[in-house]
Amino acid sequence: MSGIREVFHASFTDHAYPAHTHDAWTLLIIDDGAVRYELDHHEHGALREQVTLLPPHVPHDGRSALPDGFRKRVLYLETEVLGADLIGRAVDTPALADPLLRHRVHQLHLALKDDDLEAESRLALITERLRHHFTGDEPRVLRDPRPADRFRQLLDARAPENVTLEEAARLLHVAPTHLVRAFSREYGMPPHRYLTGRRVDLARGLLLAGHSPAHVASMAGFYDQSHLTRHFRRMLGVSPGRYAR
Repeated sequence: MSGIREVFHASFTDHAYPAHTHDAWTLLIIDDGAVRYELDHHEHGALREQVTLLPPHVPHDGRSALPDGFRKRVLYLETEVLGADLIGRAVDTPALADPLLRHRVHQLHLALKDDDLEAESRLALITERLRHHFTGDEPRVLRDPRPADRFRQLLDARAPENVTLEEAARLLHVAPTHLVRAFSREYGMPPHRYLTGRRVDLARGLLLAGHSPAHVASMAGFYDQSHLTRHFRRMLGVSPGRYAR
């Protein structure tokens, strides 16, 4: 996905990272245990309730702070996602105690499995919140409903396709975060949830027209039949096959 170079999930008991650097931002959450690390020769800790952001090109190491080890999830973000201007501020304050930010990072990891638009939307909101932490800039609220309406029309017209948030923002001349916020305010749900609903509606019509669930999945824009079934059950309470019968 654009902006994310690598996703890494790991559990370690006695492994210790030697001092090293990355040429990407390291966005880290801890699910179990705790981590001690040095960043630019200063001692820090990564805890479950925090989000840790390590800047590119700055030396750091890492080791478990507890005998039972730790479990972590990491996103390596391209440098331009946050910009080099934040590197110094992230060195000073790499640990962020922000429950909403941590929840959004967790949601992004889940979305990366099967929903590109959701993942892009969540990454946009995460980077916006990170920049707010380091610069104090408040998110700008887009009051004009027209971009949200045009975005809805774009999603309707291309429901089976993977319309990326970056592409939509470019076509509509609106920043990605502003587009997500404007759409959510206008329609009471984020754009990825709206798109899933449109795809389920499309799948219903295809099923009733006699197409098999396996074919309907690709025709309606789902990755595969299991992806279709999961969302179909969530919205309608029955499997695609039973619905067709």
